[in-house]
Amino acid sequence: MTEKSGRLILVVDDEPDMRTFVSTVLETSGFRVSVAGDGETALLTAVADPPDIIILDVMMPGIEEGLAAYRNLRTHRLLSKVPVVMLSAIAKKTFFHKIKSLAPEAGCNVAEPDAYLEKPPEAEDIIALTEKILAR
Repeated sequence: MTEKSGRLILVVDDEPDMRTFVSTVLETSGFRVSVAGDGETALLTAVADPPDIIILDVMMPGIEEGLAAYRNLRTHRLLSKVPVVMLSAIAKKTFFHKIKSLAPEAGCNVAEPDAYLEKPPEAEDIIALTEKILAR
């Protein structure tokens, strides 16, 4: 088990119920949590208080906002090394195909996320994955 106290997780999802579920699971497991409902707020929040992990929804309002947020986080000089867990109802294979197309758009190589969770996630899976990533 990893030391949880003081470890900050940023949860980004446009669905209030999903944000509440994921943040509650993490908080009751001893993590500090910050939340954002869109990609722009996520970037501002992460720059102001860099998290240890970002859990990011793929499907948010706006054209590919989740993917744009992912690209912005991965290419930001202060946040590029922060582990990102993608959370989505879309198929993992479809997401990874789209990520490969982001590289030319961003003008650089966009790394794949550290993990991918399909919605709806199980509480145990969220905790296990978070602890695994923090233990690296």
